[in-house]
Amino acid sequence: MIFINKHLLEKIEEEAANSYPFECCGIIFGSMENGKKFAHSIKSIVNNFGAGEEYHRFLITAEDMMKGELYARANGLDIVGFYHSHPDHPAVPSEYDRIHALPVYSYLITSVLNGRTENTFGYELKNDIFEKENISLI
Repeated sequence: MIFINKHLLEKIEEEAANSYPFECCGIIFGSMENGKKFAHSIKSIVNNFGAGEEYHRFLITAEDMMKGELYARANGLDIVGFYHSHPDHPAVPSEYDRIHALPVYSYLITSVLNGRTENTFGYELKNDIFEKENISLI
């Protein structure tokens, strides 16, 4: 389960709509306590996927991850997950998402249809399969 402030979730959904027709992506910072994740802040990342693919793929580079780790460490936070959008597709992980995911983290996916946010769902990779994860607004 991931606990997230309503305003942070709205910020993710706004970014998803503003990035349309391309995928947006970012890192979720917070804390992990007894298997629960608490989101405290997010950092938008420029989608570094190659031209022509960024409408249905996203890429967070190793350099962006290192910057994220350093930011988290400097601020006493953990990376608890990642978010991205699915333009004109459901908020369901793709096979590409599964292959590139790591266990433990939360993955929030926002569906954007015709430039408007539809919904956001959370997932966690367990035994190489995405399981739906509850998003609890705080």
